[in-house]
Amino acid sequence: MQVTETLSEGLKHEFKISVPASDLDAKAGAKLVDLKDKVRLNGFRPGKVPVTHLKKVYGRSVMAETIDQTIRDTNTQLFTERGFKLATEPKITMPTEQAEVEELLTGKTDLTYTVAIEVVPAIALADFKTFQVEKPVADVSDSDVDEAIKRIADTNRGYAAKGEGAKAASGDRVTISFKGTINGEAFEGGTGEGIQVVIGSNTFIPGFEEQLIGIGANETRTLKVSFPKNYMSEKLAGQPAEFETTATLIEAPQDIAIDDEFAKTLGLESLDKLKEAARERLVAEYAGATRQRVKRALLDRLDEAHRFEAPPSLVDEEFNLMWNSVKAEMDSAGKTFADEDTTEDKAKEEYRKIADRRVRLGLVLSEIGEKNKITVTDDEVGRAVIERARQMPGREKEVWDYYRNNAQALAQLRAPIYEDKVVDFILELANVTEKKVSREDLYKDDEEKTAA
Repeated sequence: MQVTETLSEGLKHEFKISVPASDLDAKAGAKLVDLKDKVRLNGFRPGKVPVTHLKKVYGRSVMAETIDQTIRDTNTQLFTERGFKLATEPKITMPTEQAEVEELLTGKTDLTYTVAIEVVPAIALADFKTFQVEKPVADVSDSDVDEAIKRIADTNRGYAAKGEGAKAASGDRVTISFKGTINGEAFEGGTGEGIQVVIGSNTFIPGFEEQLIGIGANETRTLKVSFPKNYMSEKLAGQPAEFETTATLIEAPQDIAIDDEFAKTLGLESLDKLKEAARERLVAEYAGATRQRVKRALLDRLDEAHRFEAPPSLVDEEFNLMWNSVKAEMDSAGKTFADEDTTEDKAKEEYRKIADRRVRLGLVLSEIGEKNKITVTDDEVGRAVIERARQMPGREKEVWDYYRNNAQALAQLRAPIYEDKVVDFILELANVTEKKVSREDLYKDDEEKTAA
């Protein structure tokens, strides 16, 4: 085997490799000998077929298998000897001329090909014992519990019909019947009878609910809207439509007494029990918010401590995934980059920085996990699948079968579990200090990032 490096630029390498025809012939010959005891050919007793005859019958296919296996073995040897960890699958270029291919398959010429690769750089891990991480912790107050119960009451409040001549306002529930058309033609799923809609709930197409404000019982209006560009029906996505809509009932939300009777409607013994349940839920929510803040702070620290060139192809792949998602969301919302006080070029620059950070952090976390033998067990993945199934009552078997038959989906479940285990490993070594904060301060960082 002869190896010549023809390119070495940063993380990109390319090699020209030549394997003598004699080596290929020897390997193919061994395969044919092995095949001798396995094939059955008319006119020959089992195991007595001459290798020369086997070569006539199977020579080309065996040589093709031999070439394929030789390329895999040769590449593996090359990468191992040079200590390469590949960022992407190697790109192999073979002869394409018919005459060259024919000579190769008949063993008359050496195997010559090129392999282009992109490698992961060597990563020098930081000393995690020097990391200082602040852990914001918020206590659940009585007022927090009261607010949570009020929100529960708001979602469970009843509605009562407004008086004669009353008009619908934001927050009211309107019962409607409608017929939708696009360019004057009715479309499938465009009609409804006795449909209840709460104005301001944002459950209908954007712009639909707002046009119901001021409508009265038995009044008919033509509502003009456009389906979102990412609407689930491709036929309707982005299409302008008109809905001839008649309101049959206008109802206003009613006040609800927060007492033992209200708690019983929720399946709890008393208001005190409802408060206990609300407090437990808030404690869990605050703990989750604390975890996110600590994790983000740790990832920021990892980012600062590990600066290296990320494999360009991985950054491109991550950027394209994010950019396509961003464009789809903006198209759906009908927004432009000017609306976001930026330009497309500036936005691309920012998202490319984010993609670079994500790739580098992914490689760092992988390196930490690999060096410290951190793994995700099948039981842990199984528990994650069960949790997903619980979130879809009545469809548990469907969810279970989906993950059992979809390796990529399982990998998507395994990845965050692995990431969290690596994060926990680092936090065990880092100097973590708790800081008491208010609920507002605990969620402030999330709200600011959402606004940004």
